[in-house]
Amino acid sequence: MACHDEFLLTDWHPIATLEQLQIGQEQTTTLMECAITIRPGSDGNWTAARVGSDTDLPVRERYGCLWTCLGVPKGEVIDIPEARDSERFLVSGGAIGVRTSGLRVVENFIDMGHFPFVHDGWLGEQPHTEVIPYKVVITEDDEVLATDAQFFQPIASPSAKGGIDVHYMYRIFRPYIVGLYKTNPALGDQKDFIVLFIQPVNQEECIVHNLLCYFKEDMDEVTLRWFMQVIFGQDKPILENQTPKRLPLEPRAETPIRADQMSIIYRRWLQDHAVTYGAIPAA
Repeated sequence: MACHDEFLLTDWHPIATLEQLQIGQEQTTTLMECAITIRPGSDGNWTAARVGSDTDLPVRERYGCLWTCLGVPKGEVIDIPEARDSERFLVSGGAIGVRTSGLRVVENFIDMGHFPFVHDGWLGEQPHTEVIPYKVVITEDDEVLATDAQFFQPIASPSAKGGIDVHYMYRIFRPYIVGLYKTNPALGDQKDFIVLFIQPVNQEECIVHNLLCYFKEDMDEVTLRWFMQVIFGQDKPILENQTPKRLPLEPRAETPIRADQMSIIYRRWLQDHAVTYGAIPAA
């Protein structure tokens, strides 16, 4: 076993999108350097096992993905109430391979400071570059929660008719699972929800599965998927050219600024749970 982090080995991880598996054929994927075979079962459900093993791994079908756990799971797949809301679209943005640590993907996702530079004209624009102070806490459920975040965005979503100040709330559920709630431009008192389920292939490669829970007002599924893929397509080359590919946990390894408050707390939280897979541990 390449990964020795108990927090990761006893948790659930995505290994495929259900859209990929609809063809009904055996497939192979990799989770934390463990090769896994996915097969259609006789009862119509999917099974998963380590390559070369006759013992099935536990599996779940949730949120458009097939999930498994390499050890003995300590709980269930995370609960997402928004996925049960009939007023929302549930759209998969696909499974996107990224040549960097999945922890780097999480950190990029929670970094509002890059909006005007990487997503210029979309999620940000100059001179609106200031990240207004926000609050970050560790919740009773042991999640990282950031509230009171706000940023001006020219095109906050496919339904946007112009630039608005978007209110954000970020939620890091697990080391490789992160979500955000953001202002719906058509329903200002309601928030759309985006969550990334990241499959660590190895310590420096991952597959990003995402789920978009957007209100149906002024929206359609095709445009929503397109919007997500455009935004992530802007992030992908930045992520893949970042060095080192693993996330440094040493506080002095990368100079933090005020806008990095979420990142600082996230790295401490990873250390508190002895998560080292995909990271460069602190000395």
